[in-house]
Amino acid sequence: MISKEMITGRKTGRLTRAVLAAVVFLSVCAAVPAYADIFKYEDEEGVLHITNVPSNPSAKYVLIMKEKRVQFPKNIDFRKYDKIIARVARENNLEAALIKAVIRAESNFDHRAVSHKGAKGLMQLMPQTASSLNVEDVFHPDHNIEGGARYLRYLMNLYRGDMRLALAAYNAGEGAVAKYGDVPPYRETQNYVQRVMIFYDEFKKS
Repeated sequence: MISKEMITGRKTGRLTRAVLAAVVFLSVCAAVPAYADIFKYEDEEGVLHITNVPSNPSAKYVLIMKEKRVQFPKNIDFRKYDKIIARVARENNLEAALIKAVIRAESNFDHRAVSHKGAKGLMQLMPQTASSLNVEDVFHPDHNIEGGARYLRYLMNLYRGDMRLALAAYNAGEGAVAKYGDVPPYRETQNYVQRVMIFYDEFKKS
């Protein structure tokens, strides 16, 4: 949880520093996966307060950042695309559990999913990637899974069966993996690889 109050500055130069601190604070908040409504108010002495817990009844709070709430379906059918996945896995010499794990990590089995970066469909194919894979309709489950599996097969071949590197490249790109010679030190990518591996183990057992 964000600290109850972040207090900086007065009406002179300190208020300027307060605004700068608020900007930095909000930038940090926007970079983490958990969000909260953020409010500000200025007291009678000119002190600027930034908080996610508006607990002062006499303050006139102003909402400056709205929480981004992501809702997933309550009842997800993890077996909905099993027949497609099994066929595509055979065609590309991949484990069905791996394809399924990527789908869960990428879209949580929502075939209409679109990321803020523009990736689309079950396996979250970027437009350029989808075009290079000849995927005509990224929102069509069959087409998307077929394209995503072909890309996974290519990456598995590229990294000689190293699943960690293939997944890292799927998330961050081949250039990032080449630059570091390993899973890039990006928190998003490292978390992604770990998450997919966990899902992969779960689907192998099921």
